[in-house]
Amino acid sequence: MLAGSTCVACSQARPALFLVAAAALLLLFIGIHNAWDAVTYHVLVSRGKQPEIKQPTKTEG
Repeated sequence: MLAGSTCVACSQARPALFLVAAAALLLLFIGIHNAWDAVTYHVLVSRGKQPEIKQPTKTEG
């Protein structure tokens, strides 16, 4: 979209600016989606893989 808008920018500036804005919004939404996926992965998967802490045992002597 960005490369296409550079070709159109010389002859039609207004549609080219709309293409740039649409590309920027698309990249923003993709970034938010990827961040949301990373957070949910770390919350749901990483919590299940934490090692258990063993309590020291007392020896009677």
